[in-house]
Amino acid sequence: MGSETDQSETDHRAAPGPYSRVLLKISGEALMGNLAYGIDPEMVDRVAGEIESVHSIGIEVCLVIGGGNIFRGMSAAASGMERTTGDYMGMLATVMNSLAMQSALERRGIPTRVLSALPIAAVCEPYIRRRAMRHMEKGRVVIFASGTGNPFFTTDTAAALRASEMGCRALLKATKVDGVYDADPMKVPDAKRYEQLTYMDVLRHDLKVMDASAISLARENDIPILVFSIHNNGAFADVVQGKGRFTIITE
Repeated sequence: MGSETDQSETDHRAAPGPYSRVLLKISGEALMGNLAYGIDPEMVDRVAGEIESVHSIGIEVCLVIGGGNIFRGMSAAASGMERTTGDYMGMLATVMNSLAMQSALERRGIPTRVLSALPIAAVCEPYIRRRAMRHMEKGRVVIFASGTGNPFFTTDTAAALRASEMGCRALLKATKVDGVYDADPMKVPDAKRYEQLTYMDVLRHDLKVMDASAISLARENDIPILVFSIHNNGAFADVVQGKGRFTIITE
């Protein structure tokens, strides 16, 4: 896992600009690629390349990855499993995804740390805010695993919480489409796409961007949410530099 006093790493200075430190939220399903289940190594490596392109220009990056490609607590609860148990199993799925992403990033020479809200000392560090901040200051990519560590909270809420704790300048939600629509554009060809929305617009119209807790938390901490497509090559780097296609959600 590495030491906080690695001699090979020096303090990292974030690039100037509005989004000098960002949190990227990726769904577990995004890591499936064309598979029906599990982790597609090619897709993980492609996402790692997107992160590398942002990290290489001096922007501090942290991540929250969902676990829906491996296990969904809500689905298990619907089939009779206790919701709390299902959610904890989902948290463990996020650890598996986080370790896969860490491996892909480190193959590219990017120092990466996985910090888990559930202590799993054999494979990752426990989440401690000050430790996470120090990792980011030293130019390491930090992956937050296990959601908030509590059942009944989604990884969207965990993303908004960690972005707030880390003082991120933006929360980037990577999806299958290039922004927020009023309906699923995969099913409704004439769905309306939004360039800009307020937090209240999202809540008022029940737009399926992130859950209400995540939107409210981002609003309280004045963190803009940028929604873009992870399937467009170079999109992550474009968005953090204010280019490309995305929807921005602000006050």
